Amino acid sequence: MALWDTLRSRITDMSSNVKTQVGKFKTKEFANASMAMCALIAAADGKIDPDERAKTAGFIASNDALSVFNVSELQEKFNWYAGKLESDYAFGKVEAIATIGKLKSKPDAARAVIQVGIIIGGADGNFDADEKQAVREACNAVGISPSEFDL
Repeated sequence: MALWDTLRSRITDMSSNVKTQVGKFKTKEFANASMAMCALIAAADGKIDPDERAKTAGFIASNDALSVFNVSELQEKFNWYAGKLESDYAFGKVEAIATIGKLKSKPDAARAVIQVGIIIGGADGNFDADEKQAVREACNAVGISPSEFDL
């Protein structure tokens, strides 16, 4: 239980920090990378079941940090990336990682997207190995060491 409490506390702290960060990066590129990250986390085990898709869409709509964006546009972009991952996981993953990788020259924005992924991964109380791996791959795409996020 102590491990979950520690994780929950870190995610809560990260959530409040992310809102400040996201407000600085209110660009289409950042929004796209965030939704690519959300879709990667939802599909981390290689598939997205309808319940997981609905929970992620709900998270996008209710997350305070992402409130600086138009929710329907975010959900549309999330569904687009999720659809790519569902139709051809390998190709969709390459496309999502490439979208996140566009933030490589903007390390602060990239860190904020990585934090969004960690928050999404931990939202259900179980930041599992597949989700951690997806975040590690996103870290590598933007040139940030996964160890910076204890991954």
